[in-house]
Amino acid sequence: MPSVEIPPHADTRIESVETVWSGRFPLQVVKFRHRRFDGAMSGLRTWELWRRGKAAAVLPYDPVTNSVVVIEQFRLPAQAAGLQPVLVEFVAGLAGEDESPEQVLRRESQEEMGMAVGRLEKIGDFLLTPGGCDEYCSLFAGEVRLGDVPPDGVLGVHGLESENEDIRVRVLPAAVAIEHAVAGRYPNSVTSLGLLWLGNRLDWLRARWSTT
Repeated sequence: MPSVEIPPHADTRIESVETVWSGRFPLQVVKFRHRRFDGAMSGLRTWELWRRGKAAAVLPYDPVTNSVVVIEQFRLPAQAAGLQPVLVEFVAGLAGEDESPEQVLRRESQEEMGMAVGRLEKIGDFLLTPGGCDEYCSLFAGEVRLGDVPPDGVLGVHGLESENEDIRVRVLPAAVAIEHAVAGRYPNSVTSLGLLWLGNRLDWLRARWSTT
């Protein structure tokens, strides 16, 4: 469970914090004031804050075949938003206590796609839903070597049975995946961020990772 403490800041005054749900991820109601741009303190504000904590994700890229690996899985919040509930995503997971982002993505790569990643290139750190959640995701590109890929591009179905995960692993040509991201076909923000970065850095990354 992520820390439920809110770090202090000179321009914020926390008036009260009430934890209204203590499930896997706490939900807090926070009353606070913050310094306005004119220098004065704001009036009392009340926000619901969902505490998910730190996460990591990886864009698996094979420089030899110039391909990326994505996963597909059911997401109830996507359905609640009126979208197709099976999303195209990258391998990702939340950090355990004292677990580094690199450790998270290496663990999740085995669990969710059944393969390891080699060299890593940091893309950036992103606050995914700043209007209501503290989830802060470290995104990397990760080197993979695919070998033979089935004609349909599907490498199999993975995930933890204990969590009822049902994750399909698919290979896409990098150019196709980048084109889809540019066209706005991936509503998952981490997927789009990673592929737009790859579109900008593809030649550089491929040259960097093509060396043994």
